[in-house]
Amino acid sequence: MADLREEVRNKYAAAAKAVAPDGQEAIDPNAGCCGDSSGSCCGDADAGFGNALYDQGERESLPEEAVLASLGCGNPTAVAELREGETVLDLGSGGGIDVLLSARRVGPSGKAYGLDMTDEMLSLALENKRKAGVDNIEFLKGYIEAVPLPTKTVDVVISNCVINLSTDKQVVFEEMYRVLRPGGRIGITDVVASSDLSADQRAQRGSYVGCIAGALSFDEYERGLEQAGFTGVEITPTHKVAEGMFSAVVKAVRTSMEEEAS
Repeated sequence: MADLREEVRNKYAAAAKAVAPDGQEAIDPNAGCCGDSSGSCCGDADAGFGNALYDQGERESLPEEAVLASLGCGNPTAVAELREGETVLDLGSGGGIDVLLSARRVGPSGKAYGLDMTDEMLSLALENKRKAGVDNIEFLKGYIEAVPLPTKTVDVVISNCVINLSTDKQVVFEEMYRVLRPGGRIGITDVVASSDLSADQRAQRGSYVGCIAGALSFDEYERGLEQAGFTGVEITPTHKVAEGMFSAVVKAVRTSMEEEAS
Protein backbone atom coordinates (compact mmCIF):
# COMPACT_ATOMS: atom_id res chain seq x y z
CA MET A 1 0.00 0.00 0.00
CA ALA A 2 2.89 2.35 0.79
CA ASP A 3 4.35 1.68 -2.65
CA LEU A 4 1.03 2.50 -4.28
CA ARG A 5 0.76 5.78 -2.36
CA GLU A 6 4.29 6.70 -3.43
CA GLU A 7 3.42 5.93 -7.06
CA VAL A 8 0.46 8.28 -6.80
CA ARG A 9 2.59 10.95 -5.12
CA ASN A 10 5.26 10.73 -7.83
CA LYS A 11 2.69 10.95 -10.60
CA TYR A 12 1.13 14.12 -9.23
CA ALA A 13 4.46 15.66 -8.35
CA ALA A 14 5.35 15.27 -12.03
CA ALA A 15 2.04 16.86 -12.96
CA ALA A 16 2.79 19.90 -10.78
CA LYS A 17 6.26 20.30 -12.24
CA ALA A 18 4.87 20.12 -15.76
CA VAL A 19 2.70 23.21 -15.30
CA ALA A 20 4.80 25.20 -12.84
CA PRO A 21 6.09 28.48 -14.32
CA ASP A 22 9.71 27.32 -14.04
CA GLY A 23 8.93 23.70 -14.88
CA GLN A 24 8.68 23.90 -18.63
CA GLU A 25 9.65 26.18 -21.50
CA ALA A 26 6.08 26.78 -22.58
CA ILE A 27 2.66 25.67 -21.42
CA ASP A 28 0.65 23.88 -24.07
CA PRO A 29 -3.08 24.19 -23.23
CA ASN A 30 -3.75 21.05 -25.26
CA ALA A 31 -1.22 18.97 -23.36
CA GLY A 32 -2.00 16.54 -20.60
CA CYS A 33 -1.18 17.31 -17.01
CA CYS A 34 2.04 15.34 -17.19
CA GLY A 35 3.37 17.54 -19.93
CA ASP A 36 2.45 15.50 -22.99
CA SER A 37 -0.53 15.17 -25.31
CA SER A 38 -1.74 11.83 -23.97
CA GLY A 39 -4.35 13.41 -21.73
CA SER A 40 -4.74 13.90 -18.02
CA CYS A 41 -2.77 11.94 -15.41
CA CYS A 42 -6.14 11.03 -13.99
CA GLY A 43 -7.40 9.20 -17.04
CA ASP A 44 -7.89 10.60 -20.52
CA ALA A 45 -8.97 14.21 -20.99
CA ASP A 46 -11.26 13.11 -23.84
CA ALA A 47 -12.97 10.70 -21.42
CA GLY A 48 -14.10 13.49 -19.12
CA PHE A 49 -11.16 14.52 -16.96
CA GLY A 50 -9.44 17.89 -16.62
CA ASN A 51 -10.16 21.60 -16.66
CA ALA A 52 -12.76 21.48 -19.45
CA LEU A 53 -15.27 20.49 -16.75
CA TYR A 54 -15.18 24.08 -15.47
CA ASP A 55 -17.02 26.78 -17.36
CA GLN A 56 -15.02 29.27 -19.36
CA GLY A 57 -15.72 32.14 -17.01
CA GLU A 58 -14.29 30.20 -14.06
CA ARG A 59 -11.19 29.20 -16.01
CA GLU A 60 -10.51 32.72 -17.21
CA SER A 61 -10.75 34.15 -13.67
CA LEU A 62 -7.92 31.97 -12.33
CA PRO A 63 -4.15 31.74 -12.82
CA GLU A 64 -3.31 29.66 -15.88
CA GLU A 65 -1.25 27.19 -13.84
CA ALA A 66 -4.19 26.47 -11.53
CA VAL A 67 -6.35 25.62 -14.51
CA LEU A 68 -3.74 23.48 -16.23
CA ALA A 69 -3.08 21.53 -13.03
CA SER A 70 -6.73 20.53 -12.74
CA LEU A 71 -6.81 16.73 -12.97
CA GLY A 72 -10.31 16.03 -11.68
CA CYS A 73 -13.40 14.37 -13.06
CA GLY A 74 -15.88 17.11 -12.17
CA ASN A 75 -16.44 20.51 -10.60
CA PRO A 76 -17.25 20.01 -6.91
CA THR A 77 -17.65 23.71 -6.20
CA ALA A 78 -20.60 23.71 -8.59
CA VAL A 79 -22.44 21.02 -6.60
CA ALA A 80 -21.47 21.82 -2.99
CA GLU A 81 -23.78 24.87 -2.82
CA LEU A 82 -21.25 26.90 -0.85
CA ARG A 83 -22.57 29.86 1.10
CA GLU A 84 -21.13 33.11 2.41
CA GLY A 85 -19.24 32.66 5.66
CA GLU A 86 -18.79 28.87 5.47
CA THR A 87 -15.56 26.96 6.06
CA VAL A 88 -14.74 24.46 3.34
CA LEU A 89 -12.06 21.76 3.07
CA ASP A 90 -10.81 20.37 -0.24
CA LEU A 91 -9.28 16.89 0.07
CA GLY A 92 -6.45 16.43 -2.42
CA SER A 93 -6.38 20.08 -3.46
CA GLY A 94 -3.59 19.80 -6.05
CA GLY A 95 -2.85 23.08 -7.78
CA GLY A 96 -5.66 24.76 -5.89
CA ILE A 97 -8.35 25.37 -8.50
CA ASP A 98 -11.23 24.23 -6.29
CA VAL A 99 -9.83 25.99 -3.22
CA LEU A 100 -9.59 29.28 -5.12
CA LEU A 101 -13.14 28.96 -6.43
CA SER A 102 -14.42 27.94 -2.98
CA ALA A 103 -12.72 30.88 -1.27
CA ARG A 104 -14.47 33.29 -3.59
CA ARG A 105 -17.83 31.64 -3.00
CA VAL A 106 -17.64 31.71 0.81
CA GLY A 107 -16.32 35.27 0.74
CA PRO A 108 -14.05 37.15 3.18
CA SER A 109 -16.07 35.95 6.18
CA GLY A 110 -15.50 32.32 5.19
CA LYS A 111 -12.40 30.20 4.76
CA ALA A 112 -11.14 27.53 2.38
CA TYR A 113 -8.60 24.86 3.33
CA GLY A 114 -6.72 22.77 0.80
CA LEU A 115 -5.06 19.50 1.83
CA ASP A 116 -2.45 17.73 -0.28
CA MET A 117 0.39 15.28 0.36
CA THR A 118 2.60 16.47 -2.49
CA ASP A 119 5.17 19.22 -1.88
CA GLU A 120 5.25 20.15 -5.55
CA MET A 121 1.48 20.60 -5.71
CA LEU A 122 1.46 22.61 -2.49
CA SER A 123 4.17 24.91 -3.84
CA LEU A 124 2.18 25.40 -7.05
CA ALA A 125 -1.01 26.04 -5.07
CA LEU A 126 0.64 28.69 -2.90
CA GLU A 127 1.92 30.47 -5.99
CA ASN A 128 -1.56 30.33 -7.53
CA LYS A 129 -3.02 31.77 -4.31
CA ARG A 130 -0.54 34.65 -4.56
CA LYS A 131 -1.38 35.32 -8.19
CA ALA A 132 -5.13 35.19 -7.56
CA GLY A 133 -4.86 37.59 -4.62
CA VAL A 134 -7.23 35.55 -2.46
CA ASP A 135 -6.49 35.74 1.27
CA ASN A 136 -9.05 33.47 2.97
CA ILE A 137 -7.14 30.30 2.03
CA GLU A 138 -4.85 27.97 3.93
CA PHE A 139 -3.04 25.03 2.36
CA LEU A 140 -2.11 22.08 4.56
CA LYS A 141 0.29 19.20 4.00
CA GLY A 142 -1.02 15.79 4.94
CA TYR A 143 -2.97 12.72 3.96
CA ILE A 144 -6.71 12.54 3.39
CA GLU A 145 -6.70 9.52 5.71
CA ALA A 146 -5.42 11.74 8.57
CA VAL A 147 -6.72 15.28 8.12
CA PRO A 148 -4.62 17.74 10.18
CA LEU A 149 -7.64 19.67 11.48
CA PRO A 150 -9.55 19.41 14.76
CA THR A 151 -12.89 17.64 15.02
CA LYS A 152 -15.96 19.65 13.95
CA THR A 153 -13.93 22.31 12.14
CA VAL A 154 -15.58 22.73 8.72
CA ASP A 155 -19.03 23.13 7.22
CA VAL A 156 -18.37 21.48 3.87
CA VAL A 157 -15.92 18.90 2.53
CA ILE A 158 -15.26 18.81 -1.20
CA SER A 159 -12.93 16.64 -3.26
CA ASN A 160 -12.33 16.18 -6.97
CA CYS A 161 -11.41 12.69 -8.17
CA VAL A 162 -9.05 11.97 -5.26
CA ILE A 163 -10.80 9.57 -2.88
CA ASN A 164 -10.56 6.78 -5.47
CA LEU A 165 -6.76 7.08 -5.14
CA SER A 166 -6.78 6.33 -1.40
CA THR A 167 -5.76 2.86 -0.26
CA ASP A 168 -8.09 3.12 2.78
CA LYS A 169 -11.27 4.81 1.66
CA GLN A 170 -13.28 3.92 4.76
CA VAL A 171 -10.83 5.89 6.89
CA VAL A 172 -11.26 8.83 4.50
CA PHE A 173 -15.03 8.70 4.96
CA GLU A 174 -14.58 8.63 8.74
CA GLU A 175 -12.18 11.59 8.60
CA MET A 176 -14.67 13.60 6.53
CA TYR A 177 -17.33 12.89 9.12
CA ARG A 178 -14.98 13.78 11.98
CA VAL A 179 -13.96 17.21 10.70
CA LEU A 180 -17.49 18.24 9.73
CA ARG A 181 -19.60 20.21 12.14
CA PRO A 182 -23.01 18.70 12.98
CA GLY A 183 -25.27 19.34 10.01
CA GLY A 184 -22.25 19.72 7.72
CA ARG A 185 -22.18 18.18 4.28
CA ILE A 186 -20.01 16.75 1.54
CA GLY A 187 -20.17 17.66 -2.13
CA ILE A 188 -17.55 15.70 -4.02
CA THR A 189 -16.88 14.32 -7.46
CA ASP A 190 -15.22 10.95 -7.90
CA VAL A 191 -14.94 7.97 -10.22
CA VAL A 192 -17.43 5.25 -9.30
CA ALA A 193 -17.85 1.79 -10.84
CA SER A 194 -21.00 -0.07 -11.77
CA SER A 195 -21.87 -2.37 -8.92
CA ASP A 196 -21.66 -5.45 -11.14
CA LEU A 197 -17.98 -4.91 -11.97
CA SER A 198 -15.43 -6.90 -9.99
CA ALA A 199 -12.15 -5.39 -8.80
CA ASP A 200 -10.34 -7.24 -11.59
CA GLN A 201 -12.73 -5.86 -14.19
CA ARG A 202 -12.16 -2.33 -12.93
CA ALA A 203 -8.40 -2.84 -13.15
CA GLN A 204 -8.79 -3.96 -16.77
CA ARG A 205 -10.31 -0.57 -17.61
CA GLY A 206 -7.47 1.61 -16.33
CA SER A 207 -4.66 2.00 -13.82
CA TYR A 208 -4.88 2.90 -10.14
CA VAL A 209 -3.00 6.18 -10.61
CA GLY A 210 -5.28 6.89 -13.57
CA CYS A 211 -8.25 7.00 -11.16
CA ILE A 212 -9.88 3.84 -12.50
CA ALA A 213 -8.68 0.62 -10.85
CA GLY A 214 -9.13 1.90 -7.29
CA ALA A 215 -12.68 3.17 -7.72
CA LEU A 216 -15.44 1.90 -5.45
CA SER A 217 -18.74 0.69 -6.84
CA PHE A 218 -21.93 2.69 -6.29
CA ASP A 219 -23.06 0.21 -3.62
CA GLU A 220 -19.66 0.22 -1.88
CA TYR A 221 -19.54 4.00 -1.83
CA GLU A 222 -22.99 4.31 -0.31
CA ARG A 223 -22.33 1.64 2.32
CA GLY A 224 -19.00 3.20 3.26
CA LEU A 225 -20.47 6.65 3.80
CA GLU A 226 -23.38 5.29 5.82
CA GLN A 227 -21.01 3.20 7.93
CA ALA A 228 -19.06 6.38 8.71
CA GLY A 229 -22.28 7.97 9.96
CA PHE A 230 -23.50 9.98 6.97
CA THR A 231 -27.16 10.23 6.05
CA GLY A 232 -28.96 11.32 2.90
CA VAL A 233 -26.34 9.75 0.63
CA GLU A 234 -26.88 10.59 -3.05
CA ILE A 235 -24.55 9.32 -5.80
CA THR A 236 -25.40 10.66 -9.25
CA PRO A 237 -23.39 9.68 -12.34
CA THR A 238 -22.59 12.58 -14.66
CA HIS A 239 -20.56 11.08 -17.51
CA LYS A 240 -18.78 7.87 -18.48
CA VAL A 241 -14.98 7.73 -18.11
CA ALA A 242 -14.56 4.05 -19.09
CA GLU A 243 -16.86 1.11 -19.78
CA GLY A 244 -18.96 0.71 -16.65
CA MET A 245 -17.04 3.53 -14.89
CA PHE A 246 -18.48 6.97 -14.29
CA SER A 247 -17.69 10.35 -12.87
CA ALA A 248 -20.29 10.91 -10.18
CA VAL A 249 -21.45 13.63 -7.82
CA VAL A 250 -21.55 12.37 -4.24
CA LYS A 251 -23.55 14.20 -1.58
CA ALA A 252 -24.22 13.32 2.06
CA VAL A 253 -24.86 15.02 5.39
CA ARG A 254 -23.48 14.65 8.89
CA THR A 255 -26.30 14.40 11.40
CA SER A 256 -27.31 17.61 13.18
CA MET A 257 -26.65 18.33 16.85
CA GLU A 258 -30.26 17.48 17.68
CA GLU A 259 -30.08 14.15 15.83
CA GLU A 260 -26.79 13.26 17.51
CA ALA A 261 -28.33 13.93 20.92
CA SER A 262 -31.41 11.79 20.29
